[in-house]
Amino acid sequence: MWMNGNGPQGDRRVSDLATVGRILPCVDRQLTFLDPERESAPPDAIPDTPAEGVTLDTSALRKARGAFFTPPELVSFINDWAVRSSDDVVLEPSCGEAAFLLDVAPRLHVQGKRPEELAAQLQGIEMHAPSAAAARSVLTGAGHGATIRTSDFFDVEPTPTFDCVVGNPPYVRYQAFAGSARAKGLEAALKYGVRLSGTTNAWAAFVVHASQFVKPGGRLGLVLPAELLAVKYAGEVRRFLLQHFAKVRLVMFEELVFPGVLEDVVLLLAEGKGPAPCFEVYQARDLASLSSASAATWLNFKPERDGKWTPALLPHSTFETFSRITSGTGFSPLLLWGDTTLGAVTGSNSYFTMTQEDAAAHRIPERELQKISPPGSRHLRGFTFSDAAWEEQAREGAACYLFLPDSDKPSAAAQRYIEHGETQGIEKGYKCSNRKPWWRVPVVRMPDLLLTYMDHERPRLVANDAKVLHLNSLYGVNLRHGLKELGRDLLPMATLNSATLLAAEMIGRSYGGGLLKFEPNEADGWPVPSAEALRSTADDLKAVRPQLATALRQNDIAAAVKLVDRVLLTGHLGVKAGEVAQLREARAALFQRRKTRGKGPRA
Repeated sequence: MWMNGNGPQGDRRVSDLATVGRILPCVDRQLTFLDPERESAPPDAIPDTPAEGVTLDTSALRKARGAFFTPPELVSFINDWAVRSSDDVVLEPSCGEAAFLLDVAPRLHVQGKRPEELAAQLQGIEMHAPSAAAARSVLTGAGHGATIRTSDFFDVEPTPTFDCVVGNPPYVRYQAFAGSARAKGLEAALKYGVRLSGTTNAWAAFVVHASQFVKPGGRLGLVLPAELLAVKYAGEVRRFLLQHFAKVRLVMFEELVFPGVLEDVVLLLAEGKGPAPCFEVYQARDLASLSSASAATWLNFKPERDGKWTPALLPHSTFETFSRITSGTGFSPLLLWGDTTLGAVTGSNSYFTMTQEDAAAHRIPERELQKISPPGSRHLRGFTFSDAAWEEQAREGAACYLFLPDSDKPSAAAQRYIEHGETQGIEKGYKCSNRKPWWRVPVVRMPDLLLTYMDHERPRLVANDAKVLHLNSLYGVNLRHGLKELGRDLLPMATLNSATLLAAEMIGRSYGGGLLKFEPNEADGWPVPSAEALRSTADDLKAVRPQLATALRQNDIAAAVKLVDRVLLTGHLGVKAGEVAQLREARAALFQRRKTRGKGPRA
């Protein structure tokens, strides 16, 4: 149930803005949870001359350990909420150069307080020795005492003695979060009943471990990746937060808030001893709108057990309408139609995929070539990928063939091409070096449907009438026995309805540039019209196919959606026009939110 809640305290500000203004440009303001395509820091973020005894960090070293810059507005907002007394004891784990502690310190200063008292109240942990030294230096230079411990955070045994634990966890992707570091993190989380998967990123274990330092009634304020809301491995963290804390609040942003970084973030504000019956959400447009977080702007959301938290982005009445429609007999998860498969991974598309001209130039026999959907998905705009469409792509120079020689006895021409690849070192690539023979790409069965899983507009289901194989730029869907003809003929059209499109925005994840991406398990759970619904509406859907095809050729997606909604939602399922409008508006809002974030933060 949604209801109004109390907003965070917003009346506390740094008491010595002049001092902080002089110090902040010299601080490594961490954005420790991000792994961006590029890093962009304010020009004043690194001082021209380092403080004595401080070794300046490099961007490469920071990125390797997941450390980047955090806007001071976020630091102040979290501290405004967390610090409620000049006697509060504050911990900043993975503190970098202590952006949070530097902002907290003036709030704890009172007349007559001794330096050693403040040092006991301000504590940080940082495994990177130069950053720890810089933290001590900058805090001392600002006239503040603090205790900075140089250690791996997971090596520190938690004691629940801190009023506030605030900061910015390291965001190290699971590929780099390995070896002893992974073992420590997973063990630390498991100790408190949180079993994290092998694809877990470092921040997830960090959140669980950090919560154990918070005293009963204390507060945990962290900047986290928006993966918290949606990814499967974060489900255990979501469950833990609601069980462990009495109140869990999230600040979500419509726009990206980190200059030059293409990742989305949320602010976690958790307090008290749990469990919490729900979590509260404040939707902020940007950093400037954080100051508007009042009591009336927080809404409550009670998630389904172990469910994602992305529905919190919708008005409650819209989510109820969506849930009722998609849980009825008119919809089913895509998994009930068939199995989603990953496409073939070549290891080097430029070598293994060929144009007609390439194949002719190397004289590769037709029997050693396999027709494929060309790499990418730009060519999949209609409801079918036909023989004629494949031939058009081939004539235009697209890579429409996969080099697939016989593994026992390749032809003389194929053998020459294999030797040509070895002169280029193709066999030394990761994928190629781990298969025998290196030049034989393992392919999966030809799918009935092709599914785009990363797209700016929407996921697209396309009938594979050309009977081609697919590479890993696409998913394939192998329809179940008895559903093949119906699925190929009608399912690609039927997915252009407002409920399915809204579900895509809720299930998928937003990536750099505003891309919407599905993981295979997310695609399996995507609500699409059921076989029963399509059998009942087959004639009506076929009747509007020419109009739908025209709308798609003109890139008028809205017109196509209205046609399908009229046939499927209002005509067959009896959904009221006002409810369809709700779904359509909600999808448009989430789509626009994704596009806006894809453009990056405003200057």
